Amino acid sequence: MASNNTRPDAPLPANQSADYGYALKEAMYAGLITLGMFVLFIGLKTDQNIRNELILVPRWGLLAIFVIIAAVGRFAYIAWLGPAMASGKAAKSRKVVSTEKSFLAQHWTKLAIVFLFLYPALVGGSLKWVDNFGIQILIYVMLAWGLNIVVGLAGLLDLGYVAFYAVGAYSYALLSEHLGLSFWLLLPMAGILSAMWGIILGFPVLRLRGDYLAIVTLAFGEIIRLVLINWTEVTKGTFGISSIKKADFFGWFTFNIADPNYIGKVFDIAPSGTYYKIFLYYLILLLALLTAFVTLRLRKMPIGRAWEALREDEVACRSLGINTTNTKLTAFATGAMFGGFAGSFFAARQGFVSPESFIFLESAVILAIVVLGGMGSLTGIAIAAVVMIGGTEILRELTFLKAIFGEGFTPELYRMLLFGVAMVMVMIWKPRGFVGNRTPTAFLFERKEVSGSFTTEGHG
Repeated sequence: MASNNTRPDAPLPANQSADYGYALKEAMYAGLITLGMFVLFIGLKTDQNIRNELILVPRWGLLAIFVIIAAVGRFAYIAWLGPAMASGKAAKSRKVVSTEKSFLAQHWTKLAIVFLFLYPALVGGSLKWVDNFGIQILIYVMLAWGLNIVVGLAGLLDLGYVAFYAVGAYSYALLSEHLGLSFWLLLPMAGILSAMWGIILGFPVLRLRGDYLAIVTLAFGEIIRLVLINWTEVTKGTFGISSIKKADFFGWFTFNIADPNYIGKVFDIAPSGTYYKIFLYYLILLLALLTAFVTLRLRKMPIGRAWEALREDEVACRSLGINTTNTKLTAFATGAMFGGFAGSFFAARQGFVSPESFIFLESAVILAIVVLGGMGSLTGIAIAAVVMIGGTEILRELTFLKAIFGEGFTPELYRMLLFGVAMVMVMIWKPRGFVGNRTPTAFLFERKEVSGSFTTEGHG
């Protein structure tokens, strides 16, 4: 048995077994804590009887399943997973340079792009898979890549990023309604207006950092939302703006069946709503790829290296003669611009915008995608978006869970609970995100991939 002075998740020698007694005690504690936390949330359900009286319906079986899962999971982590992960982390920390890469690792980006372009054909043009999974995930990928410039590269914690998303959406909706401009003119205009708001936000927070910056940006996001609700003469308040003009293909053909140049009439094909969804899919895919391309190019330019210097140490950044004011403003403006692009696309896709689409939870989800993916890593952020947004959509398809938990069980209602559990598991498994390594833009003689263990805590 392991000594009591040994940490349970520390790597054990080959001739030493795990402390199952300690693991069993931890499992019991985890089960009791889960029981206390979920007894009112899951174990008891409020309902109405035939006399319209409020009653409590016990669900002890469902509660027992959650308690067992927590206890077994804690036991497995203490007994086996923890020591194995600690050993792997210790071995990985000694490996600084990755010399050889497999074919998949070398051509991962190209293969992923090819798959994305073939995705509508691979799913047979299904509206559910193209819209709910493809378009929805790519919107959050683009938003997370835009926020990555502010948080991942410049190190500025922004909790109100959804405000730029809202500015882009409402700019497109209002300008389309009052001026009748096309999507291709409104798209860059929405990005420019969002960038201007990014600069407006940047000026008051130039001297703030860390938690103080997070609080101010959170307040900015809430101010924008409240303005959208209360400025009813312009935004129509909680009723929102409807009948927003759809995007078209540079005026050559449209996707409105009443137009004379409708795509079905131009190409003499049967009318269908699938055409517009597939067009939107490729449009958001190109916008996301544009975001990635610009981000990669900027990282290699002096402004990108200034962002990274600002992230690592602002005082040292100033001592090197870098203008931190311009550096912060460009980070806010660039990230806000891509948020505005995504917002204008969202308005064109939905045909309706309202303040309820731009609540703080959206900012939290986007920031969580950046953190889970690995701040500064485009590939990791894309994977995190697929896991989080795609996982939420898949919950709606898991109707077989009703056979296990009862007919009253609705999987999508527990998405935030499962989302929280998934975040905890990922942070234990990959504390610096899915992609824990990062490649510095500046290097001497040879590009080296630095392990997350050698980076400062909080700057993965």
